[in-house]
Amino acid sequence: MARLTVRDMWKAKLEGRPVPARGPAVVSLQRPPFVGRVLGIDPSLRGTGLALIEFVPGRPPLLLRCQTVRVKPRVPLAAALAEIHRAVTSFVVGQDLRHVALEQTIYVQNFQTAQILGAARGAAIAAVALHERPVFEYPPLRVKQAVVGAGHASKEQMARTVMALLGHGRPLAPDEADAAGVALCHAFTWRE
Repeated sequence: MARLTVRDMWKAKLEGRPVPARGPAVVSLQRPPFVGRVLGIDPSLRGTGLALIEFVPGRPPLLLRCQTVRVKPRVPLAAALAEIHRAVTSFVVGQDLRHVALEQTIYVQNFQTAQILGAARGAAIAAVALHERPVFEYPPLRVKQAVVGAGHASKEQMARTVMALLGHGRPLAPDEADAAGVALCHAFTWRE
């Protein structure tokens, strides 16, 4: 019998099939697979990543749209926050969006950086809240564990795994890959 990989187990889970155990037994899923569209957001003032992914049982996740919101350094804070708000709104409006998943900020070097990241997160969350969509937040360690299987995976390993799970041909920008990872984490771990 061939060695069973974590990727094989995730594939079975996404397709709504029983997840084979690493031994001869078969483990049935305790919950149905996530169904619907998730907007993943990796917030940052100068490079916010957005990824809209659709989850349908029996099919791999489908990346519908992604974008990195680039804001030049010379743009004032208020204008940068408005740009983030507009971009997130464009992903929410007109979509049959079920949930929004956002990466939490865990550690920053200094107080000013924390304030700036908090403002960027606030602009994204406000755009979602104005359209009454539920927001779920995940720490980076949990995102990496859910997607790659290792909490201390590199950004490159995370991006490769995200692209493999999505069956995406072209490489995603780093912020877009992170946003897609957050959306995948939500679908893999969310409980009703």
